Parts: sequence; C-alpha cells; structure tokens
Amino acid sequence: MIKITNTSVMNLENAMRGARNPMNSWAKSDSYTDENGDFVLGEADIILGHKLAVSGSDHRKFLRQIFVSVDITAPLYWWKEYDTYKVGTVANSTSTMHKIHAFPFSRDDFSCDRMSEEALKQLDAVIEFLEKSRIKFMETKDVSYWHDMIQLLPSSYNQMRTCTMNYENLINIYYARRNHKLAEWHTLCDWIMTLPYAADFIAVKD
Repeated sequence: MIKITNTSVMNLENAMRGARNPMNSWAKSDSYTDENGDFVLGEADIILGHKLAVSGSDHRKFLRQIFVSVDITAPLYWWKEYDTYKVGTVANSTSTMHKIHAFPFSRDDFSCDRMSEEALKQLDAVIEFLEKSRIKFMETKDVSYWHDMIQLLPSSYNQMRTCTMNYENLINIYYARRNHKLAEWHTLCDWIMTLPYAADFIAVKD
C-alpha cells in the first residue's frame, strides 16, 4: 500500500528561464501566466526542454531546478528501498520512536493488502501483542514495553514522510523502478507521470 497526497511542483518558471541562459535565447520563450496565476509552458519552451532532457544529465541541468514536494505514506519495507535515493532528495517523517505509543495499533497501520489469510492471522497476533505492550507502557512507563514495540514492529508498518525532490531525481526513480515487483513502485511511477510536463521532461528514454 502506498498513499500519495499534497503534491506541489515549484520553480518551473525560473528553471525554464535558466534553460535559455546558455544561448541567451530568453526572447524566444513563449511561456505565460494564465488567468489563474499558473505558469504555463509554451510550445517553444516545451520543445527546448524536451531536447535538453533527452540529451543527458549534463545538458538537462534545468530539471534539477524543478522541485516537487509530496506526502507519501508507505510501509517501512518500501521506505528502505526509497532511501537509496539520497542525492537531491529530503524527507521529514513522522516519528516512530516518539509516537509509536500514541495511538492504538490496528490493521490499518500496516500494508497487508496482498497478504494471504494465514499471514493475516499471524499479523493479527503481532498487532494484539503490540497493543498489549503499548497499553502496559502507557500505564507503567516501563521502557521494556517500548522496546518490545520498536523491535517487534513489522516492516509492513506504514510511515508518512513529506518528501522533496527534483525532476532529475524522478527520471532516475522512474526508469529504475517502473518494472519493479513491488506494487508500491508502480503506483509511484504512475504518480510521476501525472506531474506537469512529465511526458516531455521525465519519460525521456523511451
């Protein structure tokens, strides 16, 4: 399970202006701001951006200046793979260490949508034990119960992070993960392709 919310794409206007700096071709820009105050790329700027994007990372530096912020809720086993993308990305997560005891445990806290019935029974048993440990910790403040929760917590436990990245990062993620066996990556890659001008600037290797 993965949930993607609160997407913001920023700095497109400045990035596109910078893309025209090497050839001093700002006068050829045909982008504009519409009646809603949104910046819209014109055809000439899209063509230039696509040409730079397909020319390789040395030429598409402007993509590193198009920033994306998004909230992602996903299981710990997925975050472990996402954390390989450290360069140019930042994530601020909800705190498992500080807040694991704040709310009762339930199935809704875990990515278990593809578990077998037998596996779900095992997960329910773990959830029951985690909840008992949580209650005992709340009642006694005995840190041993807190350690039980932290060290027993399954990797299917969901965590929310606010992530920032840029379009160059997204090119790397999209082509490395779009055929991955984890369904969460397919959902993320589908989201990537909904971003402004993704077909022109991100899906550039097909």
